This record gives sequence, C-alpha cells and structure tokens, in this order.
Amino acid sequence: MTKYIMLQGTSSHVGKSILTTALCRIFFQDGINIAPFKAQNMALNSYVTEDGREMGRAQIAQAEAAGLKPSVEMNPVLLKPTGNASSQVILMGRPIGNMSAKQYHQGYSLKAFETVKQALNSLQNKFEMLAIEGAGSPAEVNLKANDIVNMRIAKYLNAPVLLIADIDRGGALASLVGTLELLDDDERDLVKGLVINKFRGDIKLLAPAIDFLEKKTAKPVLGVIPYLENLGIDDEDSVSLDDKITTNNNAPLKIAVIRTPKISNFTDFAALAQEKDVFLYYAAKPEQLGKPDLIILPGSKNTTEDLLHLRACGIEKKLQKAHADKIPLIGICGGYQMLGQKICDPYHTESSHNTITAFSFLPMITTFARKKITSQVTAQSLDWHFLDEQHDFSSLHGYEIHMGLTEFTAKTAHPFVIKKHNGKKVDKIDGAISSDNLIMGSYIHGIFDNDEYRRTLLNMLRRRKGLSPLPLQQNYAAQKQAAFNRLAQTVRNALDMEKLKQIINKD
Repeated sequence: MTKYIMLQGTSSHVGKSILTTALCRIFFQDGINIAPFKAQNMALNSYVTEDGREMGRAQIAQAEAAGLKPSVEMNPVLLKPTGNASSQVILMGRPIGNMSAKQYHQGYSLKAFETVKQALNSLQNKFEMLAIEGAGSPAEVNLKANDIVNMRIAKYLNAPVLLIADIDRGGALASLVGTLELLDDDERDLVKGLVINKFRGDIKLLAPAIDFLEKKTAKPVLGVIPYLENLGIDDEDSVSLDDKITTNNNAPLKIAVIRTPKISNFTDFAALAQEKDVFLYYAAKPEQLGKPDLIILPGSKNTTEDLLHLRACGIEKKLQKAHADKIPLIGICGGYQMLGQKICDPYHTESSHNTITAFSFLPMITTFARKKITSQVTAQSLDWHFLDEQHDFSSLHGYEIHMGLTEFTAKTAHPFVIKKHNGKKVDKIDGAISSDNLIMGSYIHGIFDNDEYRRTLLNMLRRRKGLSPLPLQQNYAAQKQAAFNRLAQTVRNALDMEKLKQIINKD
C-alpha cells in the first residue's frame, strides 16, 4: 500500500518545492521507492520529458532527487501564464488551450481533477511512497471550492500534511496559526506537523516560539530548517530570482541576462552562474545592463509582449548600443525569435498582435503556429563560428519548447543541426549566427548545461579580454547530485525524522 506525505504552505514561496525535493532524496537514500507529485503547477519554468511532454521544472528536480526519470504523471496539470489573468493549460504534458483565471477556476479545474486522479492511480501502482507538494496556501478561501492541489488531494488520499512557514519573511507564527484557524475541522485534522523554514540565527532563541506554537495549535513542530544559500538546485519560477545571492561579483567574466516580465526557463543559465570565473546577473531595466562581456536574451512565454516591453522601457536601444560596441548577444527560444525581423501571430496564440517588428539582428521571420513543439533533442555543431572562432561539438543535449516556425530571408550560418528529436533520428538545422559573428540564436534550451560547450564559450570570452583559457571547471550533472545530497543532509539534521516516519506509517 502506497504511503504519503504532503507538504503545504502558509503562502507561496515558503519552500514547499525544495523541502519536497529534500524528502525525495532522503527517502531515496533510505532505499524507498518514492516519487514526487504535484497535481497542478503554475510556472513558466518547464521541461520536456523523454516522450516529448511538458511538465513543471520543480517536479523534474524532485524526480532527479528520487533517482527517477520524470514523467507527466508527477505533474498532470501545468498552467503557464500568458497574459493578464490567463494561462495556457497543459494536461498530461499537452496544451489544450488558453483559459482565463475565471474560466479555469470556476469551470475547468474540477474536470481536470479526474485526470489528476488517473495520474495518482498510475503512480500508486509503481511506487511505495509519494511526496506530494501543495500550491500557495490551503486557506485561500476565494479559491478553495475549486482547488485541486491542496486539501482536496489530502482528503482524497487521506494523506498526512506538514504545514510550512517561511520565518525569513516575518510573521511565521501568525501565518501558521491563522492558516490552521481557516481550515475546516477535517482538514485541520490532516495537518500532522509544522515546519519552520529559512531560519537564520541562534535556534535556542526560537524555543519560546516553538513552545507557543505547539500549545496553541496542538500540533508538533517537526523541525526548523536553516536558510540555505546557493543551493544549486533548479528553481520553480522567476520569483526566486529576487532571492538570488550573488557571491561572485568580482569574477572576470560578466554575463547579463535580460529579465523580461514573462521570462521562462531561466534555469538555462544556472550552470553558467556556478562557474567560478562568471558573475551572472539579471537586468530588468536599461541602467542595470552595464557593460557585460555577454548578453543573453532568454525564453519567454509571451514573446511579443516581452519584446514590446523591452522596446518601451529602452532595453532595445541598449542592445543596439551594445552591438555597436561589439558586445556579443545570444538569444534562446523566445529571445532568439526577438532577434529576427518580424514575429507574426496569425492565430493570436500569444497576443492580439498580428505582426510586430522585431529587433532585426538576424535575417529571419517567425510565425506562431497552432501546434506546440516539445522535444528532447541531441544536436551537433554545423557552422559554429561565433566570435570569429570555429569550434566543433558533438552530442549536445537539450530540449525545445516553442510554437514558432522560423524562416530565413537571407543566407545565414546555422550553429547547430539536430540529429535526434525525442529519440528519433532527424536532420534539422537550428539557430542562426549574424554575419559579423557577434549574435547567435537557438531554440535549444539547456544548451549551457553541456560542460564542454559552456567552457568553450567562456574561454572565448576570456580570450577577448586577454585572459588565458581555463580547463573544464565543473561537471554540472555531478554538482546537481551533490547539491541534492547536501540539501538532504541539512533537512535530515533539522527534522525529527523518527516522528516524521511515524506520521507517514500511521494507518
């Protein structure tokens, strides 16, 4: 019989995702066949599974922590915000259309719950334990009637719940007590323990607060988790960028990532940020751009609206000035599309604009289609001569998530050729390089996770600054595994694991 532990929070961004990841790794280390689950995820940070389906990035990290290949059953419903109060709804890894918040919450969510139950049934047949993540707060009374990710799941499975609060933001005690007060009696009964997350300082000073909580709520405090900086584990969504701790400010290479309102898949740059000779930072305003050694234009869930935002706020002019100053620029996915001449949206898949003029750095036009391309890819270099250096790469791994079809209006160099698409052999060009070799774009997410490719690019930037190249500095995949282990050990030390196991195993 499958066992469960569910993690819910007093609000969003209290650490549910990362603590679920920790439990996945802890029980995996203990030899338990555990899988993560989140019924419904709202995030712009997504990933593509081996069978070409899309799911939330947080469940990808949790699956990796559990020693598993991700599958969409772990995140059957994914909502990707497209504009004001609307989202693309992705069911079992496939988009079914865009819906307003009202349409989804008042009309569709309970229908989606049938799919959620099917996904749960599939996981129950395969795994000994599920570590289940909630979303937001279970006490959001305006959403509760149609909620399918918090207490509806807990009650459906009769799953024990840990309620988590973030003490770093303040008001943790009040938020724990208040959340419990707003729950129905049967929901409150399912909460078996409290967890205080992101604590800084001397834990002895917190003892009176813990005593108060346990007396006030009649719930045990299972642990106080310390604030963990620079975890090295993929974040769920761009709100986490506000909390990024930059400790590499004096690194010789400066890389600026343009932060747009609908930035997606910013985890593309996590491996770059962990290089010791790189200071990677996000620029949301023109004055934040500075004079980097490389500018990256990232993916976007709403390419046209983000492009117009960059034009209105003055970043487009900054990019033009940077190009004149010979600062290299790389665009990924939506950022790649912005580098072309035009973006056409005849079916209004992203916005009400039929056609908008793009930045015109590359000779190409992108037209949004009805069908979304989601695939894992293996690629190799084709005509890769960025920054006047020619390099050859083989077996580069990444993934595609886009709805745009790009056509070229003049002869141009293509840096990559995709050789495998969801495991099937293909021969498809990808990307473009400008005639001056200063600008490059590609649809391939995760390209910088390839160690040799990343170090080669960084060494090119070093040579431009008169610095000697460095040998390979890191194995990104191994570093992620080490990060999972570090997280697991920290949480093991902070939680009452014996009490947690009793809660999980109690019938």
